[in-house]
Amino acid sequence: MNNVLSNGSPPRPPQQAGVIFADHVHEVTVHADVLALLPDPATVRSCLDIAQDAARAIHGTMAAAHVGADPEKMIAAPEEIDLQMLREHDEGSPLKRLERVTRAFEDWQRERPDRKGLLLDDCRGDLNRCVTTECHETALVVAPCHGNMDARDAFHDILFNEHKLVLVPPPGQYAGDLLGHVVIGWKPHDHAQRAVVAARRWLATANRITVLCVNDKPDGSYRFTARELLKQLGLDGDVIAISSGSRSVGETILDFAKTANATCLLIGAFKHGYFLELLLGRVTRYLLSHSTLPMMMKH
Repeated sequence: MNNVLSNGSPPRPPQQAGVIFADHVHEVTVHADVLALLPDPATVRSCLDIAQDAARAIHGTMAAAHVGADPEKMIAAPEEIDLQMLREHDEGSPLKRLERVTRAFEDWQRERPDRKGLLLDDCRGDLNRCVTTECHETALVVAPCHGNMDARDAFHDILFNEHKLVLVPPPGQYAGDLLGHVVIGWKPHDHAQRAVVAARRWLATANRITVLCVNDKPDGSYRFTARELLKQLGLDGDVIAISSGSRSVGETILDFAKTANATCLLIGAFKHGYFLELLLGRVTRYLLSHSTLPMMMKH
C-alpha cells in the first residue's frame, strides 16, 4: 500500500531510496495545484474524480488529504471536546473515520493505473489548523459542503477563513466533463469578481463559457461589467441577461443551467460574512442545497 499518513508521525531517519516518508507526502500535498480534501468517507470518490479532472484541465498537479477533528489532540473549550466525543457513537472514532476514508481512497486508486502514484496525506486534531495546514498553498480545493461534522466545518474554514477557490461535488454521481460548459452567475460585486479571477486557469480551458446576469439593471451594467471582465482576463464567453420573474434568483440560475446543459456553475459565494449569511443568505444556500452540478465558488 502506498498511502502514507503523515499525522503524528515520529521523527524519521534520512530518507532512503524506495522509501516514501510522510513529510515528503505532506510537502507534495501542500504544493499541489488541486487538492481533494476528504473529511467524509461518503464523498471521497466524487471529490477525487473531480479533482483529477480539474488538475488535468490545467496540466497541473493533484493531491489528496484527509482532515478530521480529534478531541485528544485539540485545544478547545470543554463543550467543544464533549461534542466531538459524542460523535463517536454515530460516526466512530477519529481513527475509524480515517480508516473508512483510506479504504475509499484505495478503492478509487486501484481502478486505474495512472492513480497509483497518488498518496494520501492525513491531519487530525484541531480541524481549523488541519485545514490551514493542508490547503493554504493550493489554488483549488475540492471539498464537500454537506456530510458529517468534519465536512461541514472544513467547508466553512476553506471558504470563510482560508478564502480559497472551492469546487463542491454534486450530491449524486459526478457525470464528468467538468469544463464542458461553465455557467457563471454574475453580479458586479467584489466576491463575484474574485471568484472569476481565481478560476481563470480553469475557465481558459473550458469548451464554453456563459455569463448569466439575472435581473440586470436598466442601464445594462451587469452585462457591461461581465464583458469587461472577460476581456481583461482574455476569456471568450457569451453574456446573457434574463429576468427571474416570479422565481427566486437561485431557481432561475438552476433552470438556465439545466436548459443550457451546463456542466459546472461558478459563483461568488456569500456576499456577507458567515453569521449574516445565516440570516440573509439566499442564493448561495439555495444553490448548494439544490444544484446537481459541480459548483465552483469563492467568498
